This record gives sequence, structure tokens and C-alpha cells, in this order.
Amino acid sequence: MKLNANIPEGPIEKKWDKHKFNMKLVNPANRRKYKLIVVGTGLAGASAAATLAEQGYSIDCFCFQDSPRRAHSIAAQGGINAAKNYPNDGDSVYRLFYDTIKGGDFRAREANVYRLAQLSLNIIDQCVAQGVPFAREYSGYLDNRSFGGAQLSRTFYARGQTGQQLLLGAYSALSRQIGLGKVNMHSRYEMLDLVIVNGHAKGIITRNLVNGAIERWSADAVILATGGYGNAFYLSTNAQNCNVTAIFRAYKRGAAFANPCYTQIHPTCIPQEGDEQSKLTLMSESLRNDGRVWVPKIKEVCQKDPILIPETDRDYILERKYPSFGNLAPRDIASRAAKEACDKGFGVGHNGRGVYLDFSDSIKRLGRNIIEERYGNLFDMYARITGENAYERPMRIYPAIHYTMGGLWVDYNLMSNIPGLFVLGEANFSDHGANRLGASALMQGLSDGYFIAPATVPNYLAEVGPHAPSTNDTAFVEAENDVTATINRLLSIKGNRSPRSFHMELGKILWENCGMARSEKSLKNAIGLIHQLKEQFWNNLHVTSTNDSFNQELERAGRVADFLDFGILMCQDALHRNESCGGHFREEYQTPDGEAKRNDEDFAYVAAWEYAGPQKDPILNKEPLVYSEVQFATRSYK
Repeated sequence: MKLNANIPEGPIEKKWDKHKFNMKLVNPANRRKYKLIVVGTGLAGASAAATLAEQGYSIDCFCFQDSPRRAHSIAAQGGINAAKNYPNDGDSVYRLFYDTIKGGDFRAREANVYRLAQLSLNIIDQCVAQGVPFAREYSGYLDNRSFGGAQLSRTFYARGQTGQQLLLGAYSALSRQIGLGKVNMHSRYEMLDLVIVNGHAKGIITRNLVNGAIERWSADAVILATGGYGNAFYLSTNAQNCNVTAIFRAYKRGAAFANPCYTQIHPTCIPQEGDEQSKLTLMSESLRNDGRVWVPKIKEVCQKDPILIPETDRDYILERKYPSFGNLAPRDIASRAAKEACDKGFGVGHNGRGVYLDFSDSIKRLGRNIIEERYGNLFDMYARITGENAYERPMRIYPAIHYTMGGLWVDYNLMSNIPGLFVLGEANFSDHGANRLGASALMQGLSDGYFIAPATVPNYLAEVGPHAPSTNDTAFVEAENDVTATINRLLSIKGNRSPRSFHMELGKILWENCGMARSEKSLKNAIGLIHQLKEQFWNNLHVTSTNDSFNQELERAGRVADFLDFGILMCQDALHRNESCGGHFREEYQTPDGEAKRNDEDFAYVAAWEYAGPQKDPILNKEPLVYSEVQFATRSYK
């Protein structure tokens, strides 16, 4: 497999503008001759579909929700980064670029990250023009707040509902194109396979989730914006239906899967309360602006009412360990600090798996009304779930699976190694390295959808011309037959276990062996256990009902089948990478004080895995990471 990142030549600050000028264009009168498929309607998918349709292309857009506005981007809370430097506190495009490279522990592609920082300026202007209600200062200017991994304020926000408001902006743009007839919206459809014709991505196979119909869709190019794979762990902050299926089926058709072991643990989630819990709830990282993380200094008082624990008996762990950044240390570092405290017996809550996030000092300093203005909906959500009032007593939080930095490999144009297959947002690997800084996911999704794909997709189309194949082509027939055979196999097993039970067991295996900490022993153990679980799945699965109707058990079964295979790939990637970096923390590779220890000499590359067929180990391909603007450095937030 040949991996050509297609990074433009020239100074990094001029690469994108020069590249845009050199790319081929499609005459406005010719654009309606082309048809594009966009899978996913989160920030990346909705913005890409709306912008490309505005340019004049014909779009078929798919989502498995009942409405595009229910995409999981709606759950993002804290904000979106941009180097506007409105507070005049020293921000710049270069500083945002550097913070992102450093935050990703020097495992991201330099040129992509710089472009992301550049485009952050345009994103805010675009969203304000759409009417996104960002928070404003008294003077009327857009307000900013701080986020983890930065020592300044560059995060634009809409209370604790930033993702929802940004998605409504993108959804309004998409709805306009639907109304104009330029976008054909297909809700309640799930992509189950990618169709390759003469080496190019030319269509998809879908299942209508309402009536079970299997359908073929042809296009000149395919855009996947289907989110991340965090639900491989079963319990995560993702919506239950988030899955790996679309990008994993593309991987099985030849798309390289990059850095699957890079999963992010978010430090600020409501702790798990029971074995039957179906998902975890995120408390925005923005809360760490005004909340202080602490645990008791004395194990014997960990179950005591926190209000009764005096200040002298409190250990503010992030402020003690990372004084320069304090409670705004990056997510991976903050998560490991919380886990370390709990593992040593200082955890709080009934199971000892929690630390406190305390707002008492901020309420005294600012007043309760200010805290309510900033985070009121988050405090309300916490109260509904836990029955506790966080204005009066500290929140209890614990790390949880949240975001995935790995994804399908893409070049500078966001095209995979399969020509015509573009991958946007969390579904690709390109911008965050081994750890994502808070408030950067929304930035990447919108930059990919509003600004990058609308420039790079036409360049590809201009090169190949309008040649969408017939859905009667042999490749479509074969792909549909493969999908139908898999569905029939799932329905025919007639065993005794539900898809959910297999998913829960897989999640526990991954969390315990490939979660916040990994080791050679734990990863080999996980691979063996998942192989055993996979065999049980294909021999003892029970899916109720049939394929000719609404069947959520069948949906879940197909997704769990992909999670099982993907879980093995994730562990194989983590096993081969003999270093610690960002969210990938190998216990064998750490500094004396417990921090991640990188190996830049041997592992400064993107690990792009190539599918070799069933029952065969995947093939490792490497894209070297070359840094010209920044130098490798020990990542320190102390």
C-alpha cells in the first residue's frame, strides 16, 4: 500500500492558500452533472453537504437518525477553539497550531494541524453569520473561556450547549439545500458497505432501518463523516447508536485504518453507578475553568460528607502535580491523575471510583448567579442524574471513553488511499495525534466540512470527470450480496445470547485491558479473549424478528460484529506501539514520576493498517511524521 500524504511544498503558513490556487475547479454549469454521497449529518457531514450543494453539486445525504439534527455532534458542550485573540492575551494561529501539536504528543501531521488553526478564524465568522448564539460580553463582543491544554482563552461557547447550537446552524444550511432540491435527505438509513468500481469509491449499500430494504446508491465520490468508534468500549459518553461500521466496512474494502489505539479518556464524566448502565454522561471540560479537582488526603475520610472535610485535608491533585496549568491540564493527563488517586485508595463515591470537582471557591468569588449563567444547564443535568446539588456540594467525576483520534487514513486533501473516498471529522485520523485538546473536535468537523472538502472534492471530480456508474454494475451486485449474506447469517444463528450481552462483555475486556493503561500482557490477554468472544458470537447469538421490518436487535448485532473485529485491530495497534504517548499509555513506558514516555526514534509515524482478509493479521504501513516548524520535546504541563 502506498501512502502519499500529498502535503504541498512551501512555507507552512502558505501551504493551504497555494494548494487551493493550484487545485482544479469545476465550471459552475458542469457541477450539476456530478452526484456526491455524504454519509453522516453531524457537524462535518451537514456542513459538507450544505456547502457542496450550495456550489451546485447533487447530493444524496444519509443518516441513521430520524432527523439530521439528532447527530451526536449535538452532545458537545464546552466550546469551539479559534485563534481570534479577542481577549488580547497572546493567542495566534501559530500558538493554536503549537498547542495542538503538543497536546497530541507530537503524533499529528504538522501541515494538517496548521491548516486547522488557520481555518479556525473563518469558522467563527461563518457561524456568527448563521446566527449561532455564542456567549457575549457586556459590550457585545464574543466571549471566550479557557480550556485544557492552553494558558489563554480561545474557546467560543454557547453556555453548555455549543455543539447543539453549531449543529442547528449547519442543519439550517443543510435544510435550505434540501428545500431547494439540491440535497436528497435519507433519514433512518445505515451504510453497510462501500462500493469500489475500477479502484475508485463510487457508491454505497444501505439498509432502510424502517422496512429493512437493502438499496444501492451510485455517485462520483463518497464522503464519510460518521464519527468515532468509542462505543467499542460499550460504556462511553457517545450516544448508544454511535458505531464503527461505516469506516470499518470501508477498511475491509481497502481503506487504511490509522492509529486505532488512540482513544481519548475524558476526565469529567459522571461516574458509573451500576452494571446495567447503558452509557455515561459527560460533564463539560469547561467546568474545570471554575471547578477545582480534589480528593481527601486521608483514606479514612473518603466516604465522609465532602462539606465536612476541612481544607487542610484536601489534595488538589492537578494543582499540586501541574502548577502551570492546574485544573486545565489536558484530558489524558487529568484522567490519569484521577485514576492514580483512585487506584491508591483516595477515590470517593460508593465504589471509590470518583474525584471531586468543587465550585465553592468560584461561587464565593463570583457569586452563584455567574456560575448559573455559565454552566446552569450542566448543573441541572447533573442534578437530574445524581440527585445532588452541585451548587451546594462538589460534583463527583471520573474518566470515561469519549473521543477517538484514530480513524481512516487520509491525505492532505482528506481523501483516503481509495480514490474518491473522502473522510471528514472524527471518522478520519488527521488532526489530533495521540490526544485531542478540548474544544477542538467542533473546530475540526466544521473546518473539514465548510472549507476543506468543498475545495478538495471538486479537485478530484475535475480529474476523473462525471462518471457515476450504474447500480447494476457487477461491483454493486456483489456488495449487496455480501451485505445480504451477513444479515442472513446473523439472523440464522438462533443462539441464546443477545447482541447487547456480547457488546457489554467486549466493552469490559477493552476497558480493563486497553483502556486508560495498557501493557503487553493485558493487550495479548485482550486479543485472546476477544477471539474467544467472537467465536461465541457467531455460534450463540440470538437476533429476534426478521429483516423485513424495523429491527434494532439486528442493527446492534451488525455493529457488534464489527466492534469485535475492530477491537482486535485496536489492541494489535496498541501492542505494536512500544511507547506511551497521549491517550496511549503503556505501563512499561513511563517516566519515574509516572508521565508518558515517547519513543520518537522508533515510533514517530502514523500506523496505517491494511486489511489482509478474514483470519489474517492486518498489514502495517507507516507514514513518517516529519516536523519542520516544531521540534520534538518532552511534553510537560508542570
